[in-house]
Amino acid sequence: MKLLFDLFPVILFFVAYKVQGIYTATIVAILAAALQVAWVRLRHGRTERMHLATLGLLVLFGGMTIALRDPTFVMWKPSIVNWLFALVFLGGQFIGDKPLVQRFMGHAVTAPAQVWQRLNLAWVAFFVVSGLVNLYVVYVGSGFYEAKEALITASGQAQVDLATCAEQFAGSVLSLCEQAHAAEAAWVDFKLFGMMGMTLVFVLAQAFYLARHIEPDSTAVPLEDAAAQEADAGNR
Repeated sequence: MKLLFDLFPVILFFVAYKVQGIYTATIVAILAAALQVAWVRLRHGRTERMHLATLGLLVLFGGMTIALRDPTFVMWKPSIVNWLFALVFLGGQFIGDKPLVQRFMGHAVTAPAQVWQRLNLAWVAFFVVSGLVNLYVVYVGSGFYEAKEALITASGQAQVDLATCAEQFAGSVLSLCEQAHAAEAAWVDFKLFGMMGMTLVFVLAQAFYLARHIEPDSTAVPLEDAAAQEADAGNR
């Protein structure tokens, strides 16, 4: 349930995009993230830094997307979030007496110090790679950036709302617009399903690695529940 709650803005973004396009979806995601922060504050009397960071970046990059009518800005947001988490986990490697991953999961399992350090660095690498993969999908994998630039050149407009192609263009320009829109949709699908899949695979690999080095305490929180806390971060 916590994983679904943390994915609340991402899921609503996906649904809103399928219905109304990326600009409406961006507004919905910002409102959902704000509601998420407010709900945690009212329910628990505190705010989670992860939710605040997500909201702040959504407001910044989402606001630029809406103001400049350019989806590229909101597409950068997942990469920035992942790289911020990479910095946080890297800092946790040297600040305090325990790596950050041990602080999350140490109440559930025990393992040698070097195991926690390796896992912490593995999360750093995962977040860095996730951010790079997201940008690869934006600029290469989906073909969005190339299609968008070709459309802008052919249409003679600074920016184009891909959700209203049929109302604005015809002929070859319409075809380019449809290609760009399809590439944009491919990135939206990746943002939800691709990044979630990457995170789940990594969490499973982490669980198998830990299983080789620890003996879970019978009174401890299940390993899967502890790992889910980190999986939430990977899907921001």
